[in-house]
Amino acid sequence: MNTHAHRPAGIHLLVDFHGVDPALLTVTADIDALLRAGAEAAGARILHSHFHSFGEAMGVTGVVLLAESHISIHTWPEYGFAAADIFMCGDAQPQLALQVMELAFKPTSRVVQTIERGVATPVGLSIIDTPSTVVPAQ
Repeated sequence: MNTHAHRPAGIHLLVDFHGVDPALLTVTADIDALLRAGAEAAGARILHSHFHSFGEAMGVTGVVLLAESHISIHTWPEYGFAAADIFMCGDAQPQLALQVMELAFKPTSRVVQTIERGVATPVGLSIIDTPSTVVPAQ
């Protein structure tokens, strides 16, 4: 078996958004719409979404289920922080979903871990700590 020619099963982005306006992290319908817009920008097919608010001015947790995998998020408005998980396979481009989310949240900083899923020898992680910087996995 030639593992060097194997295409990864998908790209998995683990994203921490810091310094986000808390008002952007509390409205379930807005976050649902944002993640759906990200999925559409990435070329993914949305199957279903489910979101939950922990109360007025409190955090939100939710997931958009995709034919290509998922986008999930958990927010902490009291810290201006959101953690997102963007996993897509096939021709979908998770980096485009990330761009949509970043434009909406306008974080003061972010950290992104990029993982190629399904490869025999993992390539590693890419750490990105400033907005609008793209660093490919080495």
